Amino acid sequence: MTTHEVDVVVVGLGPGGEALAATLARSGLSVVGVDRRLVGGECPYYGCIPSKMMIRAADSLAEARRVDDLAGHADVSAAWGTVATRIRDEATDDWDDKVAVERLEAAGARFVRGHGRLVGEGRVRVDDDEYVAARGVVLNTGTEPGVPPIDGLADTPYWTNREVMRVTEAPESLAVIGGGAIGLELAQAFRRFGVRVTVLEGADRILALEEPESSEVVRGAFARDGIDVRTGVKIERVSHDGGFHLVVDGADLDADALLVAAGRRPNLADIGLETVGLDPSARSLDPDEQMRVGDRLWAIGDITGKGAFTHVSMYQNAVAARSLLGEDGPWADYRSVSRVTFTDPEVGAVGLTESQARDRGLDVGTGLAKLEESSRGFIHKAGNEGVIKLVADRGRGVLVGGTAVGPSGGEVLGLIAAAVHGEIPVASLRTMHFAYPTFHRAIETALADLG
Repeated sequence: MTTHEVDVVVVGLGPGGEALAATLARSGLSVVGVDRRLVGGECPYYGCIPSKMMIRAADSLAEARRVDDLAGHADVSAAWGTVATRIRDEATDDWDDKVAVERLEAAGARFVRGHGRLVGEGRVRVDDDEYVAARGVVLNTGTEPGVPPIDGLADTPYWTNREVMRVTEAPESLAVIGGGAIGLELAQAFRRFGVRVTVLEGADRILALEEPESSEVVRGAFARDGIDVRTGVKIERVSHDGGFHLVVDGADLDADALLVAAGRRPNLADIGLETVGLDPSARSLDPDEQMRVGDRLWAIGDITGKGAFTHVSMYQNAVAARSLLGEDGPWADYRSVSRVTFTDPEVGAVGLTESQARDRGLDVGTGLAKLEESSRGFIHKAGNEGVIKLVADRGRGVLVGGTAVGPSGGEVLGLIAAAVHGEIPVASLRTMHFAYPTFHRAIETALADLG
């Protein structure tokens, strides 16, 4: 066993961990970054970037097919190989992290490929090397695709978000287990490339964590796309003999491919948490406002349970950097965490849903506007489905949450997110000028409806 003395060890080099290691190294600290997978994490290789390339390609097909409603006629021919090549060459460098490793090392950090495990306070072991961190250790171990305990599923060649990004030829048919963001985004993308798609969701609605109005709009859009969405189902069994065979509520469902998008599980079980007094069976770690979870121990990213989003990890990395460098805040604040499901229409949301706000005992007011009834929605016509929903704390006269569903819903969300974050009084928002005719002008209508 070889021992190395350093200032900081970062275990897990997803977006936040990579950025943190680079920041600390550029600040003059001796930093070791450890990861057994690709530097950069899930986002650039199996998540945000390649999936949005896939969605961008699929949406271009859908928009071309709307020409008949708006401008004449277009014959559209889909070619999956085009997007597969772009994902391989432009997004992932054929799933090679050489550039990311070089970027990290150029910042002054040392990279170690392997499984990092705590072996005591400030100590991390990787194979036969032990790193003793004078300032501390940062955990950013992320999550893995969750796989539900369905009879026979584990013995089949199903896809998760990782395998699906490497697909070079679209199947004839696809079953998707999971009606959350990942499952819905990819289901719609494949459908727009001509694949027959069935979505299977155990909850009583898709996007179960978002507003019911969001679920309704997206389900309607999926029906128009020809996607078979089944909610409240129980998948009893899965088998494979060249094709997939599922038993769903006692009925048979066959598909050429199967995508499992049924949530994520945290990578906490085998990183030595028990050696520092933490529970390795926990669903998440609970950091304080400086991202500390113990003596000389910080945590950022998905494992903190504050939102499994790249932007949350990047936000937390900056907070942890200030803490490790002995700087002043600002410290972590999660009242205005934004999230976007990149379906068409997009579902952008921030802060609390109506249900969450009521559960907190707030005096809740809501305002609603249908996007297709707005001037821009009328002009847009094909693909104009959407809704703006605002959630207010009437006692304080501020927004605590909001949703923007529609074309570019994630972009329209920006104003609502700023209002929630800045606690801008509703009375002030009502005095704003909203440019005409824009989608975001529907926020004005929702404000007028706010009860």
